[in-house]
Amino acid sequence: MKRVRAVFIAAVLGVLGPAAAQAAEAAQPAPRPLYRDPLHDGAADAALVYNRGTQRWEMFTTNRRATLRLPDAKDVRWVHGTRIGIAATDDGQHWRSVGLAQFPPECSGPTDWAPEIVEHEGTYHLWLTVVPGDPDTHTRWQGTRHLQHLTSTDLRTWRCEERLELGSPRAIDAAVVRLPPALGGGWRLWFKDEAQGSRLFQADSPNLRRWTVRGPVTTQAGEGAKVFFFAGRWWLVADLWRGLLVMRSDDAATWQEQPTRLLAEPGRHATDRAKGQHPDVVVRGDRAFLFYFVHQGGEPEAQADERFHQRSVIQVAELQLQDGWLVVDRDAPPPDLRGLFGAGQAPR
Repeated sequence: MKRVRAVFIAAVLGVLGPAAAQAAEAAQPAPRPLYRDPLHDGAADAALVYNRGTQRWEMFTTNRRATLRLPDAKDVRWVHGTRIGIAATDDGQHWRSVGLAQFPPECSGPTDWAPEIVEHEGTYHLWLTVVPGDPDTHTRWQGTRHLQHLTSTDLRTWRCEERLELGSPRAIDAAVVRLPPALGGGWRLWFKDEAQGSRLFQADSPNLRRWTVRGPVTTQAGEGAKVFFFAGRWWLVADLWRGLLVMRSDDAATWQEQPTRLLAEPGRHATDRAKGQHPDVVVRGDRAFLFYFVHQGGEPEAQADERFHQRSVIQVAELQLQDGWLVVDRDAPPPDLRGLFGAGQAPR
């Protein structure tokens, strides 16, 4: 292999010249999958954040108990009893587990889902979906849930803030953005209300603590919304369990739905052979990157292990604009993240 690689580099040098060859040699797509959790092999619901203390990017994930074997196929205890995992990277390409998030027990639960993190004026604000109750009693999708606000200055030691009052006993999956002055300033929150058909709703706040619900955003069920500003527009991407919904807006309030879904069809490559789910999107300059999770039911191991489909991994692909809408090619080589998510490469 070393000789083949040397011959290839020599050929490139002869055709392209030293400068172009150096660039070709330097190109390195991210691995597929981008991240696999070593504890339960159930990483999902990624939320990326830049840790200014360590000067590196981190990824908070729902850490499902994917290796738990249950005789009843409808038993969902494996997605309960979950704590939030943390992964970190030094180069953007290679992610490693750095343990579990430690939240105060008085405002977290035995089951924590779907972290959302925003930094504002040196403080990290995290919204956590908390499912109270003994995880071993959650054999079905039942019980109450709520969104809990926490704050930290270092992404490790957390302080309980308010429990969000959104008029629902089953509000989950927060997405939060800061609105520019041209749109009135303040903050906007999107969440899934399972008590109202699992539709997505939005709420506004002047201070990240008091929220006023403004009403539904979607007419269909969905979850795991992510809202971001890219290419001169606001975008909302959410999980419909049959591909990712995309909507665009000029004011982050009135939305137009994209005719097509993202990641509805399985990919061709190993570990990416199922629909893409519950995304995060990070915009870096004029580029946008989609971080999504994929169940492993399409892998060869699932033929011999009926519970292998519970496992999930994090993948990454770059979003592109085509005819005014978002597209993604999950079968293309993953993007090289080293110049964007490496150590010291803080958000601009």
